[in-house]
Amino acid sequence: MTSTAFAQAAALVRGTGADRRRHQRVGVALLGRYMLTNRQEYPCRTIDMSPGGASIIAPVQGVLGERVVVYLEHIGRIEGQIARLVPDGFAMSILATPRKREKIAAQLTWLANRQDLGLPEDRRHERLTPLQARSTLTVEDGREYVVRIIDISRSGVAISTDLRPEIGSPAVIGKTPGRVVRHFEGGVAIEFRLPIPIDMFDEDLVL
Repeated sequence: MTSTAFAQAAALVRGTGADRRRHQRVGVALLGRYMLTNRQEYPCRTIDMSPGGASIIAPVQGVLGERVVVYLEHIGRIEGQIARLVPDGFAMSILATPRKREKIAAQLTWLANRQDLGLPEDRRHERLTPLQARSTLTVEDGREYVVRIIDISRSGVAISTDLRPEIGSPAVIGKTPGRVVRHFEGGVAIEFRLPIPIDMFDEDLVL
């Protein structure tokens, strides 16, 4: 995250009006799950967020005005209404007390600070090496390559390959879509579009 993004995040706690804070969004990719009025839970990931709203990648969009409850890592439980449908998800308004909004602002500032300073990646999510380590990588131009999986978390995968797809470019590992987020010696890291459901996350996993 750039220093500009961090400055925007810091402004969240300096602002005095809810309307002002609502428009100061920070780009953060937080894993979570959400529940619509049908009471079914689905995995999700944020695109950006402020104390007043969030844009979320989600497999089921819901309808405008529908109540939604979301549980996000680092943030916890938030609730609100679907304000806008976006590609692959929805944007929601957050209904919260002033105190809750301040807590969200503080967490967003911390997350922006961590990324802006290049602090180590959060490794709270368990990582494992699947029994089926051989897979395929499909890159942006549609070409497909055989790769070896080094390890997987619920949010992404590290693969062994000499390829160097552009950072941020779309990629599909097996049948699981994501995007390239990092190069390292001997391989690349891919962030999944949606987190792997916890009940599927074990060594028998096939992407």
